[in-house]
Amino acid sequence: MDSRLPKFCFLFLVLYAAVHFSSYYSQLPDVVQSHFNAQGAPNGWQSKPVFFSFFVGVTVLATLITFALPAIIRSLPTEIINLPHKTYWLSPQRRSASFDFLATWFAWFGCAVFLVILFTFDYAVQSNLHPDNRPDPTRFVYVLFAFLAFTLLWIFRIFLRFSRLPQDS
Repeated sequence: MDSRLPKFCFLFLVLYAAVHFSSYYSQLPDVVQSHFNAQGAPNGWQSKPVFFSFFVGVTVLATLITFALPAIIRSLPTEIINLPHKTYWLSPQRRSASFDFLATWFAWFGCAVFLVILFTFDYAVQSNLHPDNRPDPTRFVYVLFAFLAFTLLWIFRIFLRFSRLPQDS
């Protein structure tokens, strides 16, 4: 499996976020509403530099999930990798393809995680820019359900791939 497409999508999302949020930086107050309750009312504040530093930090974390974690797993000795039928899937002739599959799926997962991060930070930015006309907080429920559905499908696909051996083996 080729992981270039999801990695390109991830990098595109990061570049989009950099341009999108930097365009709002000067418009935001020095102290921004950064945390909200279930009804969308602010209940936590941060200075603008801390808010954006936190965004950079979670972007780095999402990047590590997307790029570093598959590389770390690939470098681990086979005996400490917990994978069904690992003697088959991590045999010398299948090892590269198995790790390529995992790299692709981690890249898609990184995209999904980063989309949730983007939505969350954009909600906070829009709430600060338009305090009298905040975005509807129930939209976040849909985002979380979509992320949960994606995560379950992601886990199911990995499980489906590695839990059964091909018929010809």
